[in-house]
Amino acid sequence: NQNIEIDLFGFLLSLFCAAILSFLIQLFYIKYSTTLSNRKEFSKNFVILGATTCIVIMIVKSSLALSLGLVGALSIVRFRAAIKEPEELVYLFLIIAVGLGCGANQLLITIIGIVFSLGIIVIYSKYEQKNQKNVDQKLNIGIVIDKHISDVEVNNLISLLKNTSEELKFISLSKTKDNTSINLDVATKKFEDLTALSQKIEKKYPNSKVIIANNNDL
Repeated sequence: NQNIEIDLFGFLLSLFCAAILSFLIQLFYIKYSTTLSNRKEFSKNFVILGATTCIVIMIVKSSLALSLGLVGALSIVRFRAAIKEPEELVYLFLIIAVGLGCGANQLLITIIGIVFSLGIIVIYSKYEQKNQKNVDQKLNIGIVIDKHISDVEVNNLISLLKNTSEELKFISLSKTKDNTSINLDVATKKFEDLTALSQKIEKKYPNSKVIIANNNDL
């Protein structure tokens, strides 16, 4: 039955930090999350959850009796919130970490940890965007020439493609006495260079065909 004295200034400071960090996480979740659910709707309670966790920890941290009471209370509480994707759970754990850290007066450690975590989210998001951009830029090129050409001429065509591409992957080569077919995947520097190259090929081999397609459409 011992009364617990909590420093009012420290309590307000911890509560303010928890609210600010939770709001920052909410902004990052809305901007960088890839979940298909309504991000604004899901994240609208982030600040309240962080502040509530901070308040609970501030109250129970100095009392063994209250800590045991909290364990008993949580054992009969069931949360029915539907977590559709693991990413949502990660952000909820970040919010709870904010509440725990601020409630325990570990403000500096909490701020450093959350800033580091948000930095990782930004870096990973940029990395994913770059990879997606590279995938979108990768094209499939099919060159069909109505004549049998030598290996030297095939190598010359591939060299021309290399000069106008950042990445080139050989897929297949088929030669008969009547035609030659070459299939490659390329990541282009400029699509205009690729179309200009196709015009050169068609000019050099009048009966040739150059087919350019997006890999996502194949």
